[in-house]
Amino acid sequence: MSNSAGDCFVVNKNDLHDCQQLPQVLLNEADLKEGEALLAVDRVAFTANNITYAALGSRFKYWDFFPVDAPWGQIPVWGFAEVVASKHPQISTGTRVYGYLPMAPQLKVQAGDLTDNAFTDISSHRSHLALAYNQYQFTDRDPAYRKENEALQMLLRPLLITSFLLDDYLVENNFFDAEQIILTSASSKTALGLAFMLQHQRAKRGKSLTITALTSNSNLEFVRNLGYYDKVVSYDQINELDADQATVSVDFAGNGQVLGEVHKHFAEQLLFSSLVGAAHWDQRGGEKNLPGATPQVFFAPGYWAERAKVLGAAELMTRFAMLWQPLASSVSKWMEVTELAGDQDIKQGYLDTLDGKINPQQGIIMRMQ
Repeated sequence: MSNSAGDCFVVNKNDLHDCQQLPQVLLNEADLKEGEALLAVDRVAFTANNITYAALGSRFKYWDFFPVDAPWGQIPVWGFAEVVASKHPQISTGTRVYGYLPMAPQLKVQAGDLTDNAFTDISSHRSHLALAYNQYQFTDRDPAYRKENEALQMLLRPLLITSFLLDDYLVENNFFDAEQIILTSASSKTALGLAFMLQHQRAKRGKSLTITALTSNSNLEFVRNLGYYDKVVSYDQINELDADQATVSVDFAGNGQVLGEVHKHFAEQLLFSSLVGAAHWDQRGGEKNLPGATPQVFFAPGYWAERAKVLGAAELMTRFAMLWQPLASSVSKWMEVTELAGDQDIKQGYLDTLDGKINPQQGIIMRMQ
């Protein structure tokens, strides 16, 4: 029988500034069916990537993972949880897992497809969703896991998987024969991850691709000081770039005006245009029929599944792990982690992220218990 209540954080799908805490009835072992497990959500990370989940929640079905009554939605987050009750014979209480979680105290899962290091939530409402978001890693069997690095894992690993897959995609396509790659919202963690990977592997690839950052004036100094980019310019300096240089654009900003300016400036010299994130979620509108390559949405889970069929998931993870450790080491030198707890602090942390008020060197962790 259920015996207490907690709060889950929800936002209005139609107005992301409208948010509140809704009561959640807390469950225990008596509420579980055979094969189910109950996770107590511990700590989760919140970044601009989670704003992307909300901004694109309907299009990419992010609202479907942890459904609540309309008009509310729960934004998925990456973090850690502990199994506090289980009716699955191979999942023990006390087991710590890492994966996709709600901003709530608890999550009930239907555990299936167990491997040596993970299980999948096979609940019917998640069966149509990307496998990469439905798997939960056992921390004691994850070779990359370090307890002291949990904050970095939450903040970076989901983003760096996207960075890694983008890097792989560009290499597989020989960077579309470009001489330059431009990353918008260059201070975002996913953009920084991609820039690091491009720079870290440039020597062995033997391709002198210029890595160019587009960022806001307020972030110019921060981005320059990292040393991940060859060139750092502000959004109002796009016209100063060499328009004759064959270029690839990877747009992490979701700002239609910026994207339009990049396309118009480079025109037919823009050989590929990738749309990844929505850091500037409120400025996604823009012109259609832009000059240059037609913008293409990059959906990381879909590309992971595609590459896993060719290379195998284990090989993909091995390749990622080789980049994860040096990048995590680099980021740990400049990232400042802030932990939030309590309804008001969590709400304010969400709103500050939504409104772009979080400094790029700041990492936000939220405690759900």
